[in-house]
Amino acid sequence: MELSGHPLIRKLLSLNLPPAEYVIAGSGPLLAHGLRDTIGDLDLVARGAAWKIALGLADPVIAPSGCGRLVSLFQGDIEVFDRWLPGTREPDTMIDGAEWIQGIPFCSLAEVLAWKERLNREKDQEDIRLIRRHLASSEA
Repeated sequence: MELSGHPLIRKLLSLNLPPAEYVIAGSGPLLAHGLRDTIGDLDLVARGAAWKIALGLADPVIAPSGCGRLVSLFQGDIEVFDRWLPGTREPDTMIDGAEWIQGIPFCSLAEVLAWKERLNREKDQEDIRLIRRHLASSEA
């Protein structure tokens, strides 16, 4: 699948964020690995120039998790955070550890699995199963 053809990725790329200054978190990595065809939005963790660009486009609000700030773009299709969920790695560590897929930085599936398992929300259960199955098959 060509990621640049996905509507959410096209919106993201239209922002011209410096790719070394953000990472796609949330369910975006499942899309990148072909585990999901559709996702509701793209969640980014941004720093430096990428965060400044986001701040220039909309005012930040407190993130729903209470951890950090969020800038919502494209009617919520792109959500840019300055921190990720409580208990996750620092933004610099997340961004510097990105897995690059088709030139776009994503959190690793192992990292996504760790926070989805920790949160253990009903909405994450199918993602947990998909990631576990994918990781097990790629190790085989």
